[in-house]
Amino acid sequence: MARRTAPSSWPPPAAPPQVCALCGRAVPLLTEHHLVPRSRGRRRGLKPQELPTVQLCRACHQFLHRTFSNEELEREFHTPQRLLEHDAVRRFVTWLRTQPATRTVRVR
Repeated sequence: MARRTAPSSWPPPAAPPQVCALCGRAVPLLTEHHLVPRSRGRRRGLKPQELPTVQLCRACHQFLHRTFSNEELEREFHTPQRLLEHDAVRRFVTWLRTQPATRTVRVR
């Protein structure tokens, strides 16, 4: 009588897509954004590992750093909800959600 072989585990199952904390798009690569910038956290005596972070797509991350200074990010926009309350961020995210995740978005 022939033996039955165990089901193969190859190829491994695909990883679930990662989702940006601002725009909500499932993108292949996310970057870590420190809600309190590292330079500002060090002034408070905190280690970079202790600072709160969120995972953002590259377009959202670049937009935030081109729009706000580190001081503004620390003082006013230290949560994703506070970022989404800003008009410029809300408009950018609304537009970005219409773009495919595979498209490279240039941020000016």
